[in-house]
Order: sequence, then structure tokens, then C-alpha cells
Amino acid sequence: MLIRVPPLHPLRESDVTPEAVYRDRRRFLAGLGLAGAALAVPGLARAAVRQPAELAVGNRSELAGGEAVTDYETVSTYNNYYEFGTGKGEPARTAHTLRTRPWTVRVEGECAAPGTVDIEELLTGLEERIYRHRCVEAWSIVVPWVGFPLSRFLQRFRPTGNARYVAFETLYDPEQMPLTRSGVLDWPYREGLRIDEAMHPLAFLSVGMYGRVLPNQNGAPLRLTIPWKYGFKSIKSIVAIRFTERQPATTWQTMAPREYGFYANVNPEVDHPRWSQRRERRLGELWKRDTLMFNGYPEVAALYTGMDLKRYY
Repeated sequence: MLIRVPPLHPLRESDVTPEAVYRDRRRFLAGLGLAGAALAVPGLARAAVRQPAELAVGNRSELAGGEAVTDYETVSTYNNYYEFGTGKGEPARTAHTLRTRPWTVRVEGECAAPGTVDIEELLTGLEERIYRHRCVEAWSIVVPWVGFPLSRFLQRFRPTGNARYVAFETLYDPEQMPLTRSGVLDWPYREGLRIDEAMHPLAFLSVGMYGRVLPNQNGAPLRLTIPWKYGFKSIKSIVAIRFTERQPATTWQTMAPREYGFYANVNPEVDHPRWSQRRERRLGELWKRDTLMFNGYPEVAALYTGMDLKRYY
């Protein structure tokens, strides 16, 4: 009988190095070949480094405690966007099919001035905010987003006293979004906030990142950015917003209510049923760090005074 003796350290590279790191190394090595080809083919070098257009940015705010910003390459190629694929690298390869112009956002419901806004109207008076973000799968990033406070946008529609929640909806178009032809989720993607959460100064609508126009795979042309909540709350490619009196149904709460609650506040004391939330790994780093309550934004704690955050997860 043959007995297989495993090596002292039977680990693969992906077991000890964050996926984004070893994939970046492979992309770099592959890029050496591309660079060589660029020398022989006129114009190829320029195409290889083409970046999204820059945005005019006014005020800049550091809201991540001075932490190092995650590199653009990682943030733009390691994404959760199920409309374009369930793998982290798929959206960057497939989201080019999304057409971001023309684009409008419809706002309705419990408000005195419902209406439709063209995305071009939202590209003035932009500011940049550097936020940290925590994903439910125990990884995190620090990103400089470009956009404007969500409250500033919502107030123009004059929500009424009956507006207790704000519901958001992503574009649903199987022609542009290939995975919506499947049943992996109940389309279109939906999310929601309590009205006081939506009006908090940290809540942000983003149209860009790193001073550039938002890439399709990161939620172009308009996405929500809620830094004290898990990433799935930051809905992408928004086409509709509705003020409601009742708590709206949200996609992941509907699909897996035991795993994903409506609030989705970063709370290291509440484990996901399949993994711990107490530690996280910043993409591009080797070692894990402790997860901070509310992702390190204690100023939002007053929103949840008196609530059992293990029950309302």
C-alpha cells in the first residue's frame, strides 16, 4: 500500500497571498509581452495605458484615517457586480457592454417634487472623499471616490413626512448585462436605506474614483457609497430612487435573509453564517487586521441608539 506524505507546507500561492496580489503579478508579467508588442505596432502603447477621462474635483476629504489608498488597478479589476459575472475578475472583462450614455435617474414616491435627472446634470460641483470599505467576504479597500453627498441630491425632490426609507434600483437590461439572463439573483438589483441613514453626511453618490470617470465594472455612471456598511449595500448603476413609507425589499435580504440583513452595518460581533467577520484583509496586503465597528466610522453610531445590532444586522 502506498502512503502519500504531504509536504511540510502544503500551501498554494493563493492560500498565503491575497488573490489580487498574485493576479496583479501575473498581469504584470503578461504586460511585459504586451509592452514588447507595443514597440512594434504604432499606437498600441497608447491604447494599452488609456484611462477614463478625468473629472473636475473641488473639495477633497480624507475620511479613512490616513490609511494607504488601494491601487487603482486592484480596485478596477477586483469587483462584485453579478450582472456581469460572479467571479471577482469577470466584471472588468465583460462590463464594456454597458452603455452609460444617455442615462437618467427617476426619483418618485413620497416626495413633493418627483422627477427625472440626466446624469450630465450631476457632473458639476464634485468633491473627492477617501473612504475605507469592508466586503462581507472579509476583504477591504480604501478608495478616493468622486461625487457628492446623497442628502444634497435627495433634498431637491422634497421628501415628505411619510418618507421613512429610500429605495434604489439598478439598471436591468439583459442585452447589456449578460448574467441577468440567468436566475442567479432576482433582477433588477435593489437596495435601501432608512431616511436618516440616507441623509447622514457620510452617505455619498459617486460618479468617479481616483479623479477619473467611474469604470463600468465599478458601477458607472452613478453608484451609492455607504462606507460604514458592507459593500453589497453600495448599489451600482442606479436608474431609479423611490421614497417609501415602508421598509423596501432588498435583493440580498430577499435571496438569503439568514445571511444578509437590511442594515448590513459592519459589526465584527455578528458573524456571517459561513465565516467570521472579526478580521479582514486589505487587498494588496498579506496580513489580516481587526475589523472595526461601523468600519471605523463611529459618528454613525447615533443612528442606531437603542437598537439590538445583532438582531437588526
